[in-house]
Amino acid sequence: MKLNFFGADKEVTGSRHLLEVNGKKILLDCGMFQGRREEEQDKNRNFGFNPKEVDILVLSHAHIDHSGAIPNLVKQGFNGPIYCTLPTIDLLSYMLRDSAFIQEKEVEYLNEKKRLAGEELVEPIYTSEDVEKVFPLIKGVRYGDSVDLLGDGSVMMCFRDAGHILGSAVTVFIIQDKDKNNEVKTLVYSGDLGRKDMPLLHDPYQVENADYLIMESTYGNRLHDPILEAENDLAEVIKNTAARGGKILIPAFSLGRTQELIYSLHKLMDEQKIPDIQIYVDSPLSVNVTDVFRHHLTSLDEETQKIFLNTNQDPFNFERLSYISSVEESKALNNHNGPCVIISASGMCEHGRILHHLKNSIEDHRNTLLIVGFQAMNTLGRKLVEKQNPVNIFGKPYAVRMELKIMNAYSAHADRNDLIGYAKNVKGLKKIFLVHGEEEACNGLKQAIIEENITGDILIPIFGACEEL
Repeated sequence: MKLNFFGADKEVTGSRHLLEVNGKKILLDCGMFQGRREEEQDKNRNFGFNPKEVDILVLSHAHIDHSGAIPNLVKQGFNGPIYCTLPTIDLLSYMLRDSAFIQEKEVEYLNEKKRLAGEELVEPIYTSEDVEKVFPLIKGVRYGDSVDLLGDGSVMMCFRDAGHILGSAVTVFIIQDKDKNNEVKTLVYSGDLGRKDMPLLHDPYQVENADYLIMESTYGNRLHDPILEAENDLAEVIKNTAARGGKILIPAFSLGRTQELIYSLHKLMDEQKIPDIQIYVDSPLSVNVTDVFRHHLTSLDEETQKIFLNTNQDPFNFERLSYISSVEESKALNNHNGPCVIISASGMCEHGRILHHLKNSIEDHRNTLLIVGFQAMNTLGRKLVEKQNPVNIFGKPYAVRMELKIMNAYSAHADRNDLIGYAKNVKGLKKIFLVHGEEEACNGLKQAIIEENITGDILIPIFGACEEL
């Protein structure tokens, strides 16, 4: 049995891990890399393995850095089953189509420039047509159900709730290794691990026994502020910005972060802890994803279910909240007079409508940019967090005069203590593989795990690494 690493190795996006067992190849996630444009093109077009040789894809959740390369995988010859949870199926129908739309529009924009310069034109990594070929391959699995992946009982798979976003899963494999006298081994892939006591979602399921653990390490060297303080901090940012007549821009992932923010803003508005100002969610994708949340009540935590079922309230809708879909309505926000909150994608300020809002707001000192999620290296969001000034938006420099606030409390990723606690509660570990984290975060988490005397070798794989299990 071998484990190969082809993405999210000493970096945060582009998760792809290839398990070779009993003559079959099982791919764990197939995500898009996000970062420097030149790297994006290379890493998202080329997998490092032959997609035609992959037999099965197991998908942990619908975030694009875990799922976004699936259409290219199919385009290059993969034709096997894709296993994921039921909410993930519904989310993928919007996430992948949106990803293709963004690529097609970006290529259209680039090719206009290339035509004028007499340069060779480019094609999108995949198109909307390629996306449609993915859906017939998808098979939904409920949490807790066992799936016989190879049909002979030698590789059994089970999804458990990862508590990261709607439908996210920790994947547990029980494997009879035929190359080693049917020795039984347990391999656990964390996907992205969530946090305890977060709004909307259940706490992450704790696996108790495993031989091997592939664990994310996004915040492996950092701690989050307590989630209970997050709403108070959010209220302060809104009150202070509104008092000076400014807008609050919040770049947020359409899946997960946006719904958490809406939930908190609803509570703050009901409790009269923030001014009576208009709140806009400017993202067609966020509108669709929020509807998926409404259709999967049983996947949400008990508190949220009670709000829906006992009071007939919709946590994702209230009087001062407006969902913006059309381009015309989005453009009109640039002329909004007075304070407001605008939540818009993308979460790392790389694509989408948030770029237009930044362009129109970044040089006004009255406004605030509120960062509520991880910003990958070389993204515009990361440059803003690192206080680069000026920054380029649509190829032109803009002075950063708006206030910058960073709140990690809303992160849907486990922090250092969460990750240590998770690994510590898994008994029998022989090896821990730290993935989905920048090198500093991986090294910091590795050292912390060693200091906690957690059993097992701790490995930080590089791209192309192969480990015998």
